[in-house]
Amino acid sequence: MNRHIDTLLIANRGEIACRVMRTAKAMGLTTVAVHSAIDASARHTREADIRIDLGGAKPADSYLRIDKLIDAAKASGAQAIHPGYGFLSENAGFARAIEQAGLIFLGPPASAIDAMGSKSAAKVLMEEAGVPLVPGYHGEAQDVETFRAAAEKIGYPVLLKATAGGGGKGMKVVEREADLAEALASAQREAQSSFGDSRMLVEKYLLKPRHVEIQVFADQHGNCLYLNERDCSIQRRHQKVVEEAPAPGLSPELRRAMGEAAVKAAKAIGYVGAGTVEFLLDARGEFFFMEMNTRLQVEHPVTEAITGFDLVAWQIRVARGEPLPISQEQVPVNGHAIEVRLYAEDPDNDFLPATGTLDLYREAAAGPGRRVDSGVAEGDTVSPFYDPMLGKLIAWGENREEARLRLLAMLDETAVGGVRSNLAFLRRVVGHRAFAAAELDTGFIPRHESELLRPAGELSDEFWQQAAEHFLQSEPANVRTDDVHSPWSSRSGLRFGMPAQTRLHLQCNGLSRVVRRSCGSPLAGDQPLEGSIASKLAPTGGVRRPKAIRQGRTLYLQWQGEWLAVSAFDPISAAEASHLQHGGLTAPMNGSIVRVLVEAGQHVEAGTALIVLEAMKMEHSIRSARAGVVKSLFCSEGEMVSEGAVLLELEEP
Repeated sequence: MNRHIDTLLIANRGEIACRVMRTAKAMGLTTVAVHSAIDASARHTREADIRIDLGGAKPADSYLRIDKLIDAAKASGAQAIHPGYGFLSENAGFARAIEQAGLIFLGPPASAIDAMGSKSAAKVLMEEAGVPLVPGYHGEAQDVETFRAAAEKIGYPVLLKATAGGGGKGMKVVEREADLAEALASAQREAQSSFGDSRMLVEKYLLKPRHVEIQVFADQHGNCLYLNERDCSIQRRHQKVVEEAPAPGLSPELRRAMGEAAVKAAKAIGYVGAGTVEFLLDARGEFFFMEMNTRLQVEHPVTEAITGFDLVAWQIRVARGEPLPISQEQVPVNGHAIEVRLYAEDPDNDFLPATGTLDLYREAAAGPGRRVDSGVAEGDTVSPFYDPMLGKLIAWGENREEARLRLLAMLDETAVGGVRSNLAFLRRVVGHRAFAAAELDTGFIPRHESELLRPAGELSDEFWQQAAEHFLQSEPANVRTDDVHSPWSSRSGLRFGMPAQTRLHLQCNGLSRVVRRSCGSPLAGDQPLEGSIASKLAPTGGVRRPKAIRQGRTLYLQWQGEWLAVSAFDPISAAEASHLQHGGLTAPMNGSIVRVLVEAGQHVEAGTALIVLEAMKMEHSIRSARAGVVKSLFCSEGEMVSEGAVLLELEEP
């Protein structure tokens, strides 16, 4: 029996909310956005037909409040709720509450979420079904001694994982027994904070595995099929960065074996809707069940690109009661697609999340084989309360190399400024010779770290000269309008009896330089850069000058793949305002203090964990860079702190 859906509430935010709305609107549905207090003007609320304020700021006070979400659905007249991914998307209690309220959940039955929502229970189910498993402990006992005994039996290194988790939350690699207790406690806190469930499992950490997942889809009529596979091996901090479909190098026989195993798993739990069965694939072609995500995945666009299907539209139709439109034999594999996740984060600082205002945000142009799914716009604020993903860039080609080159071009057209991002890092990954050769495994980033993570260094003379030229080009021609004929009204660099010259004091990345430019440079007659991208050929040949965008008093210059912020400054004022804080340890990002591990007067060694900071639903341990004595503490547990705030002061022992 078909169920009526004409209004859809999306119980999520950011990129996935915008993406679901796009399909819903195309199908003629009314869309409803929910938002926290600080998300009141976020992009997903601007694009919805109806928006409802949930209040609060933290997820626990807004996007994780089941009662508020159901009340919002009823108030808006929505018949159905799409959970997106993350938040409550794999929460069986949420699915049950929706059904009990007489609404439609665009996901699997609560029983299926229960079966796969616990990684431990899922392992048992797969073991009974004959699917090979990675050696590990998935039991109920959660004390550290149980995990210590299990890790010794399995053999180090081991991987701690939240049983109710996903997205790298509550996941820690432990290399030696001495680190187990601290890693377990931290992973349990992350799991509790993100999923409301602190239970953990431990598995053998496989070396050089590939992460290959199967997209499955089932309807309410007993039909289930797999829509090929995706390779998600390029990861940092156990979170996917690059995904592609189909997985390079898989034989038709291996693809079929993995696909049939995934369908068997889905049917075993009475699955309905979109789901993903994830496997670890070793170099010998053996695959091991890892987990099943009972929701739509972040990387679903690459599957859409090679099949031509809209998976969100399928979700809506299946929820209405319609059968799947094709059989397994009709599933196509057309070309190749690659997706990268654009994050507000600092690759040079262990990929710590970044917060702030997107002073600059420009997306690559749309076109054949080009797609951008994003959840922000220029001027939006990146909050410390939520996942820092800005969007996704997806490129399709007739073959993998065509898709890769198209994605490189899209990355070159993208501009992000005002917050740190992984844009240049993505460019280096996709452009790397090993990636081009499809040499993929989960250790890709650590193995090529020296090439992918380039430490910030001195900026060349050429950079400062280019910055000065673009800065002068973007400045208004006159500094006063009352007398345009006065020599003092123009920025010509006029000097009586001497060549005209302009001197600029510029700063970038904490570095400063005095740059002198002679009047009459080739840029003097160019149009201003305000709000636009300039990229012209140099007058002396075919060398392309770097792109530049002027935003207010800041010039963003694309240099070696990075968008660097350049500004002019008054050296006298800067000298007067400068000050040094000796021995101060500052917050690397906005966040909340979870634990203070030391007290005033305590002696600490280099590497000692001092403070645990939570941001973007993940914990970050702040450690001492040297031995010393804690002189003063300037923070307390539960306190919100801003990036750069002094947390603790160390003095020499």
